[in-house]
Amino acid sequence: MPRPTTRSVSGLVPKDVLTEIEGVRVVVDRVQTVLRGPVPDQAALHGIINRLHRTGLDLIEVRHPLDDDCVQDNQEPT
Repeated sequence: MPRPTTRSVSGLVPKDVLTEIEGVRVVVDRVQTVLRGPVPDQAALHGIINRLHRTGLDLIEVRHPLDDDCVQDNQEPT
């Protein structure tokens, strides 16, 4: 099952790029765009990152919210 991830990039992601990334929810926060949605595997994540870089956007962070929740509860990620 795809893991939900949060990807933050500097600047606004063009609409044509957003349509290529399926199942994403967009939150624009100041000069950042936050993309939240499932990523099926590592290769798909690299594809999304590469597409954003080709657009000239800098990746700020990638997080797996479930891992963050486990860390807060002092549990090991599954």
